[in-house]
Amino acid sequence: MVFSSITFIFYFLPIVLAIYYMVPKKMQNLILLVASLLFYFYGEPKYVILMVFEIIVAYLFGRLIDKKHKKIFLIIPIAIIVGLLVYFKYIDFLIQNVNVIFEKDIDLVKVILPIGISFYTFQIISYIVDVYRGEVKVQKNILNLATYVALFPQLIAGPIVRYKTIDAQLDNRKHSIENVSIGIRRFVIGLGKKVLIANVLGELVNVFLASNERSVLFYWLYAFANMMQIYFDFSGYSDMAIGLVKMFGFEFPENFNYPYISSSITEFWRRWHISLGTWFRDYIYIPLGGNRVSKIKHLRNILIVWLLTGLWHGAAWNFIIWGLYFGILLILEKEFILKKVDKIPKIIRILATFFIVMISFIIFSGESKIEIFENIKGLFGIGGISLTSLESIYYLKSYAVVLIISLIGATPLMKNVFKDKKVSNFLEPVFILFVLIISTSYIIDGSFNPFLYFRF
Repeated sequence: MVFSSITFIFYFLPIVLAIYYMVPKKMQNLILLVASLLFYFYGEPKYVILMVFEIIVAYLFGRLIDKKHKKIFLIIPIAIIVGLLVYFKYIDFLIQNVNVIFEKDIDLVKVILPIGISFYTFQIISYIVDVYRGEVKVQKNILNLATYVALFPQLIAGPIVRYKTIDAQLDNRKHSIENVSIGIRRFVIGLGKKVLIANVLGELVNVFLASNERSVLFYWLYAFANMMQIYFDFSGYSDMAIGLVKMFGFEFPENFNYPYISSSITEFWRRWHISLGTWFRDYIYIPLGGNRVSKIKHLRNILIVWLLTGLWHGAAWNFIIWGLYFGILLILEKEFILKKVDKIPKIIRILATFFIVMISFIIFSGESKIEIFENIKGLFGIGGISLTSLESIYYLKSYAVVLIISLIGATPLMKNVFKDKKVSNFLEPVFILFVLIISTSYIIDGSFNPFLYFRF
């Protein structure tokens, strides 16, 4: 079940909300847990057992750590949970590379990737580690722990919420009509991002990939549409998740903060997928020593984090290259570039960062090394490619409106407009209703795709 579906918006969510607010407070977590398991069961019936198993492992070893503070009780559950992630997500990738390197012919396992396993695995690890560190008290109520892990708004594609962020909220959270109203508005904004922008840009991306008449203009249209599709798809999901939990009284941290207005790669990663960046910082980078070590080890730490960041996104070499691409850029930026760019106009730095990120998403989306190189070369007209074609001009005109809307939507412009109370009190409800109606029309028409980040 996806958020941008009639089933979810007009059946599942209203029913869950109605039951949730009808039952006594002490039963609300149980309702959320049952709803979350049903939500996951709808898309991944057999893998519900896997998630429940991991929750039980986290619960039992959390209790053991609480009673006997021994490192073995930290290592065992992490080994089990990471081992399951490696098996389901990376086993075939490992076999393929072993076959190539050692000229073997080992059969692939061809296991199906459980949806959202990367997200809930990281949440479980954060709970176990934080209990071991003494940063949170062990959760003695398995229902509460299961609600944290399986909470349906963030179960499939994040954000990755640290246990200590919502520890207190599991037992005490604020319910109000105002929170529900704010949550609905945020959900609809995310829905509009996904359905009206990301999906439409996805159509343009697919048209380009199927085309045999590519020009320099068409390559640029693809590169721009691709990076905007990824942003609006994922940030739209995060908006919907944050809005949904708000309806149930939870407060989730922001996951995106207009990353495409960044003036450096360092700033971009402070604004893009914030929950993932902070997770790697707190559980990998800092434990390795962070920047409080020798320069060589510091550079090593950066590369390890970005290698893992790439791998987290997928079991393929393009993701590894994508991660190392950012790791190398961040090293160059921190060591050489940031100290020398103060005199460069900010708009130039923003455009340069935008271009570097655009290239990164060509790597991210590439199915093969040949495709990646062809798409990058095409931006510069290498290989005798024509500047324009009738096809590329046609699609530029056809998608011009959504391309402009995506560019505006990737900046704080609309947010600043609605900051004015006179404007927001009148226009915001009208705007939200308009987005909901148009998005619903698109969904009914069948013009939507599963979220890109479901495969991570």
